[in-house]
Parts: sequence; structure tokens; C-alpha cells
Amino acid sequence: MIDPMKFWKDYVSTGIRLITKIFEKGEPATGVEIHQIENFPSAHLHREVRVDVFLPPQYFDRNDNRYPVLFFNDGQDMGIAGMADTLERLYASQRLPRLVVVAIHAGDRIHEYGTADRPDYKNRGNKAAAYTSFLLEELIPALRKRYRLSDARKDVAFAGFSLGGLSAFDIAWNHPQHFSKIGVFSGALWWRHHEFTHDNPDAHRIIHEVVRESPKRDNMRFWFQCGTNDETDDRNGNGIIDAIDDTLDLIKELEQKGYRNGSDITYIEVQGGEHNHHTWAKVLPDFLIWAFGQE
Repeated sequence: MIDPMKFWKDYVSTGIRLITKIFEKGEPATGVEIHQIENFPSAHLHREVRVDVFLPPQYFDRNDNRYPVLFFNDGQDMGIAGMADTLERLYASQRLPRLVVVAIHAGDRIHEYGTADRPDYKNRGNKAAAYTSFLLEELIPALRKRYRLSDARKDVAFAGFSLGGLSAFDIAWNHPQHFSKIGVFSGALWWRHHEFTHDNPDAHRIIHEVVRESPKRDNMRFWFQCGTNDETDDRNGNGIIDAIDDTLDLIKELEQKGYRNGSDITYIEVQGGEHNHHTWAKVLPDFLIWAFGQE
């Protein structure tokens, strides 16, 4: 066990005290070690951020490996979503290569998540640009100094649930030099810059416009999941719930850019799946294997 007091000694400027708790789970050969960084300081967000880092089994047994990394929004939900247990099962069955998961806890979620270039019509997401800057300019550089994270973009994914999924997509799409894989679980893709109107119910969805108005990102892959019971709303009356409609329409935008459904794009529709962590936990193994289990 490393000494938590020495954990950030060489990497954080004098005067900043990070509280780190370290937990070991499972057997040494398959168990993950979780570092809970409880007060990572962010100048961009003007607050401290809790970050959980899931290290693979026997991470400290050798010091020459650099690991693929998954960044995940809504890090506070990793327990109920079963992240640690899922990783251990997949490691034990040898279906997943070892990787590092960085789970960022949400703060002012409704304002820090969203689309960085513009908030929605109620000014929600007005701190999304600051959250993006925190991630790219503060958190990731610090973690790369402390942990052996691969710096190859092919090894880096970003994912999230619901509004966290929208945030993950927006950040990764707009910064393709850092990320090559995106996972969106029941994404809040309805996010719009003008209020809903009955005469054009599918207009003004921000992330669809972002993709439509920007060039294709080379060597990027996308994974989407929806549940048939994610919601009941059907704003355009086509018999398909909005969560599925918004996801399929975003996939169409990606296909218009030249991405191929089935290779570049994976879509999973869970029959009876709901907008909750129970459904997302069930498909989490599929996402992890999709993102990191294939060469």
C-alpha cells in the first residue's frame, strides 16, 4: 500500500492539500484498487472536485505499462452502476484488458453538464465550457503525471449517463485530439437552444446541429444505448419515444458524415430498459468490451 500522504507530493504545488483514500477490492489477481481524491482543486469551476480512480489489478507490481483510460461523468454513481464489480468480473474472465477508469463526481450538474458552445434555452449548461476546461487543462494533465495513462488517443474513451452522456459526447467530439471513443447511456440528446414548438418538434437540438455543422472526426467510434422505457414522451407523434428518436437522429447525422453503423457506430436498445442505473449497469459490460476489448 502506498502512503496517501506522499500520493501527490511531487505533482501538486505547495499549499494544496489533496485528501486521498485508497481501497482494495477482490483478490490480488483480479481486484481493482480505488483511489478517492476528495478535493481536487479547480480554478475553472471555483470548487473542489471529487474524483475516483479505478486502477487495474497489480498496477503497482510493474512500472513500465501505460494503460488505456476511460473517463466517466457522474462518478458518484459508479457504486450503484457496479463499475468495480463489473471490472473485476471482466478481468477474471479475461474479456477485458486492464485499464484505468477515472470517475468524476458531478457538482452543479445541470449547469456544468451540457454543450460547451451554448447553453440550452433555459440557460442550463452555462458552466459546460468551464467543466471542459477543468477536465482538459487541470484534471487530465495532473492525472497523467501521477498515473501511467496512455497518451495515445486510440486508448482514451469518454462516457456518461443521461445528461452526463451528452456532456461526454460534446467534450469528446469537440476535442478529438484527446478522445477516440464515446459512450452515451440514455443520453439527454433533446438539449435544445429554443423552446419546443409543435410545428417543428425536432428542431433546435444542439448536439445534432454541432455534428451537422462540423467536419468528420477521423478514427472516432460511438456507442449508444437506449431503453424502450427510458421515458413515455413522444413529441412528434411518430410512435417512438423521444430518447430513442433523439439517439437515432444523432446516429443519422453521424452517418451523413461518413461513419458506418455497425462498425463505427454501435446502438443497443434494451427492451424494457428504463432511465436508471439498473439498466445502465446491465449494459456496462457490453460498453467496456466494445471500447477496450477489441483490437
